[in-house]
Amino acid sequence: MIRKLLPRLAIAALSVAMLDIHQGQAASQTLEKIKEVGKIAFGYREASIPFAYIGADNKPTGLSLELCAAVADRIKSELKRPALEIEYIPVNASNRIPLIQNGTIDIECGSTTNTAERQKQVSFSIATYVASPRWLVAAASPVTELNGLDGQTIVVTQGSLNLAGVHKIIADQKLNAKIVQARDHAESLLMLSTSRAAAWFEDDILVAGMVANSPDPKVFRMLPATYAPTYYGLMTRREDPEFKALVDAVIRQKMASGEFNRLYSKWFESPIPPKGQSLMLPMSDAMKARVAAPSDALTP
Repeated sequence: MIRKLLPRLAIAALSVAMLDIHQGQAASQTLEKIKEVGKIAFGYREASIPFAYIGADNKPTGLSLELCAAVADRIKSELKRPALEIEYIPVNASNRIPLIQNGTIDIECGSTTNTAERQKQVSFSIATYVASPRWLVAAASPVTELNGLDGQTIVVTQGSLNLAGVHKIIADQKLNAKIVQARDHAESLLMLSTSRAAAWFEDDILVAGMVANSPDPKVFRMLPATYAPTYYGLMTRREDPEFKALVDAVIRQKMASGEFNRLYSKWFESPIPPKGQSLMLPMSDAMKARVAAPSDALTP
Protein backbone atom coordinates (compact mmCIF):
# COMPACT_ATOMS: atom_id res chain seq x y z
CA MET A 1 0.00 0.00 0.00
CA ILE A 2 2.82 2.39 0.96
CA ARG A 3 4.65 1.62 -2.31
CA LYS A 4 1.53 2.49 -4.31
CA LEU A 5 1.21 5.81 -2.48
CA LEU A 6 4.80 6.93 -3.11
CA PRO A 7 4.32 7.96 -6.77
CA ARG A 8 1.16 9.85 -5.84
CA LEU A 9 2.94 11.60 -3.00
CA ALA A 10 5.82 12.56 -5.30
CA ILE A 11 3.39 14.01 -7.86
CA ALA A 12 1.58 15.90 -5.12
CA ALA A 13 4.86 17.32 -3.80
CA LEU A 14 5.85 18.45 -7.29
CA SER A 15 2.46 20.11 -7.76
CA VAL A 16 2.85 21.99 -4.50
CA ALA A 17 6.36 23.10 -5.49
CA MET A 18 5.12 24.37 -8.86
CA LEU A 19 2.28 26.18 -7.12
CA ASP A 20 4.77 27.80 -4.74
CA ILE A 21 6.88 28.98 -7.68
CA HIS A 22 3.84 30.43 -9.44
CA GLN A 23 2.71 32.15 -6.26
CA GLY A 24 6.25 33.45 -5.68
CA GLN A 25 6.29 35.05 -9.11
CA ALA A 26 2.86 36.58 -8.52
CA ALA A 27 4.08 37.91 -5.16
CA SER A 28 6.94 39.85 -6.76
CA GLN A 29 6.59 43.48 -5.66
CA THR A 30 8.26 44.66 -8.85
CA LEU A 31 5.98 42.64 -11.11
CA GLU A 32 2.94 43.89 -9.23
CA LYS A 33 4.12 47.48 -9.62
CA ILE A 34 4.83 46.98 -13.35
CA LYS A 35 1.38 45.46 -13.81
CA GLU A 36 -0.27 48.35 -11.98
CA VAL A 37 1.48 51.21 -13.85
CA GLY A 38 1.56 49.42 -17.22
CA LYS A 39 5.28 49.92 -17.84
CA ILE A 40 8.73 48.76 -16.82
CA ALA A 41 11.41 51.34 -16.02
CA PHE A 42 14.96 50.67 -17.25
CA GLY A 43 17.77 52.62 -15.61
CA TYR A 44 20.62 53.03 -18.10
CA ARG A 45 24.05 54.65 -18.20
CA GLU A 46 24.70 57.24 -20.90
CA ALA A 47 28.40 56.53 -21.44
CA SER A 48 29.19 52.96 -20.28
CA ILE A 49 30.19 51.46 -23.63
CA PRO A 50 29.34 48.75 -24.62
CA PHE A 51 26.89 47.94 -21.79
CA ALA A 52 24.67 51.01 -21.90
CA TYR A 53 25.19 54.28 -23.73
CA ILE A 54 23.64 56.72 -26.16
CA GLY A 55 24.00 55.42 -29.72
CA ALA A 56 24.23 57.18 -33.07
CA ASP A 57 20.45 57.66 -33.15
CA ASN A 58 20.49 59.28 -29.68
CA LYS A 59 18.74 56.23 -28.23
CA PRO A 60 20.02 53.99 -25.39
CA THR A 61 21.83 50.88 -26.64
CA GLY A 62 24.28 48.23 -25.42
CA LEU A 63 24.63 44.68 -24.13
CA SER A 64 22.94 45.31 -20.79
CA LEU A 65 19.97 46.95 -22.51
CA GLU A 66 19.59 43.93 -24.80
CA LEU A 67 19.52 41.67 -21.74
CA CYS A 68 16.98 43.96 -20.08
CA ALA A 69 14.87 43.87 -23.25
CA ALA A 70 14.79 40.07 -22.97
CA VAL A 71 13.67 40.44 -19.35
CA ALA A 72 10.90 42.79 -20.51
CA ASP A 73 9.78 40.19 -23.06
CA ARG A 74 9.55 37.59 -20.29
CA ILE A 75 7.54 40.00 -18.13
CA LYS A 76 5.16 40.71 -21.00
CA SER A 77 4.60 36.97 -21.26
CA GLU A 78 4.21 36.49 -17.48
CA LEU A 79 1.72 39.34 -17.18
CA LYS A 80 0.07 38.67 -20.53
CA ARG A 81 0.69 42.31 -21.47
CA PRO A 82 2.32 42.31 -24.96
CA ALA A 83 1.95 46.09 -25.25
CA LEU A 84 3.78 46.78 -21.97
CA GLU A 85 5.66 50.09 -22.25
CA ILE A 86 9.39 50.41 -21.55
CA GLU A 87 10.52 53.67 -19.92
CA TYR A 88 14.20 54.60 -20.22
CA ILE A 89 15.62 56.62 -17.31
CA PRO A 90 19.25 57.80 -17.35
CA VAL A 91 21.22 57.06 -14.17
CA ASN A 92 24.77 57.67 -13.01
CA ALA A 93 27.15 56.03 -10.56
CA SER A 94 25.85 58.15 -7.67
CA ASN A 95 22.07 57.78 -8.04
CA ARG A 96 21.64 54.31 -9.58
CA ILE A 97 21.25 52.50 -6.23
CA PRO A 98 18.86 55.06 -4.65
CA LEU A 99 16.68 54.98 -7.79
CA ILE A 100 16.42 51.19 -7.52
CA GLN A 101 15.59 51.43 -3.82
CA ASN A 102 12.87 54.08 -4.18
CA GLY A 103 11.21 52.34 -7.14
CA THR A 104 11.98 54.97 -9.79
CA ILE A 105 13.61 52.23 -11.88
CA ASP A 106 12.75 48.53 -11.82
CA ILE A 107 16.06 47.21 -13.13
CA GLU A 108 19.41 48.86 -13.74
CA CYS A 109 20.82 48.04 -17.17
CA GLY A 110 24.37 49.28 -16.87
CA SER A 111 27.85 48.23 -15.74
CA THR A 112 27.58 47.96 -11.96
CA THR A 113 29.98 45.78 -9.99
CA ASN A 114 28.49 43.25 -7.61
CA THR A 115 29.98 43.64 -4.12
CA ALA A 116 29.14 42.37 -0.65
CA GLU A 117 28.60 45.95 0.53
CA ARG A 118 26.19 46.76 -2.30
CA GLN A 119 24.29 43.53 -1.66
CA LYS A 120 23.16 45.12 1.61
CA GLN A 121 21.22 47.64 -0.48
CA VAL A 122 20.28 45.90 -3.76
CA SER A 123 20.34 42.52 -5.49
CA PHE A 124 22.45 41.52 -8.48
CA SER A 125 21.72 39.11 -11.28
CA ILE A 126 24.12 36.34 -12.22
CA ALA A 127 27.32 37.81 -13.67
CA THR A 128 27.00 39.39 -17.10
CA TYR A 129 30.67 40.39 -17.36
CA VAL A 130 33.99 39.74 -15.58
CA ALA A 131 36.15 42.88 -15.41
CA SER A 132 39.59 43.90 -14.18
CA PRO A 133 40.52 47.54 -13.39
CA ARG A 134 43.35 49.14 -15.39
CA TRP A 135 45.24 52.44 -15.59
CA LEU A 136 44.82 54.55 -18.72
CA VAL A 137 47.38 57.22 -19.59
CA ALA A 138 48.19 59.36 -22.62
CA ALA A 139 50.23 57.53 -25.24
CA ALA A 140 52.82 60.31 -25.09
CA SER A 141 53.05 60.16 -21.30
CA PRO A 142 56.40 59.14 -19.80
CA VAL A 143 54.49 57.02 -17.24
CA THR A 144 55.09 53.30 -17.81
CA GLU A 145 54.76 51.95 -14.25
CA LEU A 146 52.84 52.94 -11.12
CA ASN A 147 55.79 54.77 -9.60
CA GLY A 148 55.53 57.21 -12.49
CA LEU A 149 52.28 58.49 -10.98
CA ASP A 150 54.05 59.85 -7.91
CA GLY A 151 53.20 63.53 -7.56
CA GLN A 152 50.54 63.31 -10.29
CA THR A 153 46.77 63.86 -10.42
CA ILE A 154 44.62 60.74 -10.86
CA VAL A 155 40.99 60.82 -11.99
CA VAL A 156 38.28 58.35 -10.96
CA THR A 157 34.64 58.50 -12.02
CA GLN A 158 32.36 59.68 -9.21
CA GLY A 159 30.62 56.76 -7.51
CA SER A 160 32.92 54.16 -9.05
CA LEU A 161 33.89 51.21 -6.89
CA ASN A 162 37.47 51.77 -8.05
CA LEU A 163 37.82 54.87 -5.86
CA ALA A 164 38.56 52.64 -2.87
CA GLY A 165 40.97 50.65 -5.00
CA VAL A 166 42.90 53.79 -5.96
CA HIS A 167 43.27 54.83 -2.33
CA LYS A 168 44.59 51.37 -1.44
CA ILE A 169 47.04 51.30 -4.35
CA ILE A 170 48.38 54.76 -3.48
CA ALA A 171 48.81 53.75 0.15
CA ASP A 172 50.46 50.42 -0.71
CA GLN A 173 52.82 52.01 -3.24
CA LYS A 174 53.45 55.05 -1.01
CA LEU A 175 52.60 57.41 -3.87
CA ASN A 176 52.10 61.12 -3.33
CA ALA A 177 49.18 61.52 -5.74
CA LYS A 178 46.08 63.71 -5.84
CA ILE A 179 42.73 62.04 -6.58
CA VAL A 180 39.96 63.94 -8.35
CA GLN A 181 36.51 62.67 -9.30
CA ALA A 182 34.75 63.25 -12.62
CA ARG A 183 30.96 63.25 -13.09
CA ASP A 184 30.97 60.31 -15.52
CA HIS A 185 33.33 58.25 -17.69
CA ALA A 186 33.20 60.78 -20.53
CA GLU A 187 34.44 63.52 -18.21
CA SER A 188 37.16 61.22 -16.83
CA LEU A 189 38.50 60.65 -20.34
CA LEU A 190 38.25 64.36 -21.10
CA MET A 191 40.32 65.22 -18.03
CA LEU A 192 42.97 62.77 -19.18
CA SER A 193 42.99 64.03 -22.77
CA THR A 194 43.28 67.66 -21.65
CA SER A 195 46.17 66.88 -19.24
CA ARG A 196 44.14 67.75 -16.15
CA ALA A 197 44.90 64.23 -14.96
CA ALA A 198 47.89 61.97 -15.62
CA ALA A 199 45.91 58.72 -15.36
CA TRP A 200 42.38 57.35 -15.19
CA PHE A 201 41.63 54.21 -13.16
CA GLU A 202 38.58 52.19 -14.21
CA ASP A 203 37.49 48.71 -15.31
CA ASP A 204 39.23 47.52 -18.46
CA ILE A 205 36.10 47.19 -20.57
CA LEU A 206 34.79 50.65 -19.69
CA VAL A 207 38.16 52.19 -20.50
CA ALA A 208 38.37 50.27 -23.78
CA GLY A 209 34.87 51.37 -24.75
CA MET A 210 35.52 55.04 -24.10
CA VAL A 211 38.85 54.94 -25.94
CA ALA A 212 37.43 53.10 -28.96
CA ASN A 213 34.82 55.81 -29.44
CA SER A 214 37.10 58.77 -28.77
CA PRO A 215 38.19 61.07 -31.65
CA ASP A 216 41.64 59.43 -31.75
CA PRO A 217 42.02 56.12 -29.85
CA LYS A 218 45.75 56.01 -30.59
CA VAL A 219 46.49 58.87 -28.19
CA PHE A 220 45.81 56.62 -25.18
CA ARG A 221 47.37 53.46 -23.78
CA MET A 222 46.85 51.18 -20.78
CA LEU A 223 49.54 50.43 -18.23
CA PRO A 224 50.38 46.70 -17.93
CA ALA A 225 49.32 46.36 -14.27
CA THR A 226 46.14 44.33 -13.72
CA TYR A 227 44.11 43.68 -10.56
CA ALA A 228 41.65 41.16 -9.13
CA PRO A 229 38.55 40.44 -11.27
CA THR A 230 35.16 41.83 -10.43
CA TYR A 231 31.69 40.80 -11.61
CA TYR A 232 29.01 42.94 -13.23
CA GLY A 233 25.31 42.22 -12.93
CA LEU A 234 21.91 43.80 -13.53
CA MET A 235 20.60 45.43 -10.35
CA THR A 236 17.15 44.81 -8.87
CA ARG A 237 15.49 45.49 -5.51
CA ARG A 238 16.96 43.58 -2.59
CA GLU A 239 13.50 42.95 -1.11
CA ASP A 240 12.27 41.18 -4.25
CA PRO A 241 14.06 37.83 -4.70
CA GLU A 242 11.25 36.64 -6.97
CA PHE A 243 12.05 39.32 -9.52
CA LYS A 244 15.78 38.54 -9.34
CA ALA A 245 14.93 34.89 -10.00
CA LEU A 246 13.04 35.91 -13.14
CA VAL A 247 15.97 38.03 -14.36
CA ASP A 248 18.44 35.22 -13.64
CA ALA A 249 16.29 32.72 -15.52
CA VAL A 250 16.32 34.92 -18.63
CA ILE A 251 20.11 35.31 -18.58
CA ARG A 252 20.68 31.60 -17.87
CA GLN A 253 18.53 30.68 -20.85
CA LYS A 254 20.58 32.93 -23.11
CA MET A 255 23.82 31.43 -21.82
CA ALA A 256 22.58 27.87 -22.25
CA SER A 257 21.31 28.48 -25.79
CA GLY A 258 24.48 30.17 -27.03
CA GLU A 259 22.66 33.47 -27.56
CA PHE A 260 24.78 35.18 -24.90
CA ASN A 261 27.97 34.24 -26.78
CA ARG A 262 26.51 35.82 -29.92
CA LEU A 263 25.67 39.00 -28.01
CA TYR A 264 29.15 39.09 -26.52
CA SER A 265 30.72 38.82 -29.98
CA LYS A 266 28.41 41.58 -31.24
CA TRP A 267 29.36 44.07 -28.52
CA PHE A 268 32.98 43.19 -27.75
CA GLU A 269 34.48 41.81 -30.96
CA SER A 270 32.60 43.57 -33.77
CA PRO A 271 32.24 47.20 -34.90
CA ILE A 272 29.69 48.96 -32.69
CA PRO A 273 27.96 52.34 -32.91
CA PRO A 274 28.35 55.23 -32.94
CA LYS A 275 31.71 55.17 -34.75
CA GLY A 276 31.92 51.58 -35.97
CA GLN A 277 34.97 50.83 -33.79
CA SER A 278 35.59 47.35 -32.35
CA LEU A 279 36.71 46.91 -28.75
CA MET A 280 38.61 43.78 -29.86
CA LEU A 281 38.13 42.09 -26.50
CA PRO A 282 37.55 38.33 -26.90
CA MET A 283 35.81 36.52 -24.05
CA SER A 284 38.18 35.84 -21.16
CA ASP A 285 38.52 32.44 -19.52
CA ALA A 286 36.88 33.89 -16.41
CA MET A 287 33.87 35.00 -18.46
CA LYS A 288 33.67 31.65 -20.25
CA ALA A 289 33.55 29.96 -16.85
CA ARG A 290 30.57 32.10 -15.81
CA VAL A 291 28.74 31.33 -19.05
CA ALA A 292 29.31 27.60 -18.51
CA ALA A 293 28.23 27.82 -14.86
CA PRO A 294 26.12 30.99 -14.31
CA SER A 295 26.51 32.45 -10.83
CA ASP A 296 26.31 35.67 -8.84
CA ALA A 297 29.23 34.63 -6.59
CA LEU A 298 31.84 37.26 -5.79
CA THR A 299 34.77 34.87 -6.18
CA PRO A 300 35.89 32.67 -9.12
